[in-house]
Amino acid sequence: MQAAAPMSSNSSPPVALLLCYENLNGSCLKTPYSPGPWVILYAVFGFGAVLAVLGNLLVMTSILHFKQLHSPTNFLIASLACADFLVGVTVMPFSMVRSVESCWYFGRSFCTFHTCCDVAFCYSSLFHLCFISIDRYIAVTDPLVYPTKFTVSVSGICICISWILPLVYSGAVFYTGVYDDGLEELSNALNCIGGCQVVVNQNWVLIDFLSFFIPTIVMIILYGNIFLVARQQAKKIENVSGKAESSSESYKARVAKRERKAAKTLGITVIAFMISWLPYSIDSLVDAFMGFITPAYIYEICVWCAYYNSAMNPLIYALFYPWFKKAIKVIISGQILRNSSATMNLFSDQM
Repeated sequence: MQAAAPMSSNSSPPVALLLCYENLNGSCLKTPYSPGPWVILYAVFGFGAVLAVLGNLLVMTSILHFKQLHSPTNFLIASLACADFLVGVTVMPFSMVRSVESCWYFGRSFCTFHTCCDVAFCYSSLFHLCFISIDRYIAVTDPLVYPTKFTVSVSGICICISWILPLVYSGAVFYTGVYDDGLEELSNALNCIGGCQVVVNQNWVLIDFLSFFIPTIVMIILYGNIFLVARQQAKKIENVSGKAESSSESYKARVAKRERKAAKTLGITVIAFMISWLPYSIDSLVDAFMGFITPAYIYEICVWCAYYNSAMNPLIYALFYPWFKKAIKVIISGQILRNSSATMNLFSDQM
């Protein structure tokens, strides 16, 4: 993520300027909040980071520990949770300090690493969601053949792609310095001591936007088709409900219903991702072509809306997946430490 420069004070009488590093020449200006907003912002941002870490840790533990949850789709969900977990660990805490204190206290090298992680984990989440959409499309449109098409091996390949491509892309862009070609003067002016402002030129911002926009359109098309097929399947089930069903038709109806329910939940996850990231993506595009006109507070709102997406997915799973609620109870109560806990049945009322 590119960072906006801190806002300067509008107070008319001359005041002593606060610096991020008081005893260093070339230090960035510090624009501190008053105590009330300072506490509120730390509480809001800190809560998001803690929720992202603990919530996604619960998702990963649930899926990897309980054998009943070992499925291609769930492995993708666990890997997505890993990306969101890493956002909560490596990105959000340091961005929280930068946003509230208006200073970067962690050094230039870590600034580059932080930005690289920020972008890589964002695209990793996007790739995971795109593959999950493909998985759900196959599962709903052809539920009986789906187990032979989307196997654990295929899921593993999708997970590898979702990690390798974003990491290589992010590392290549931010460690080679190509992102600010043509903006060196502006970049040098912003990068005072105590700053972590990454200015990205128009070409790379456009590439970033298209990299977000194209997979998003693909997911919208896939989920549009999923819900059209789901409606047709529901009508077919209604038509045969009053007639004697063969065992094969009954089984197919049950499988279709289960896959539609899973698709609905994961569709909500995709919509939440789009809503969270769209303001930031549009703001970055507008800024690059309009001369970085966005006020700092607007930029921070867009950034933290995107960050909070990493904390939202576990809440969505907790609301719509009964198995996740049961898994949380088992983990928190300590029953997970039992030898037989891995083989527990999470899909029945009896645990």
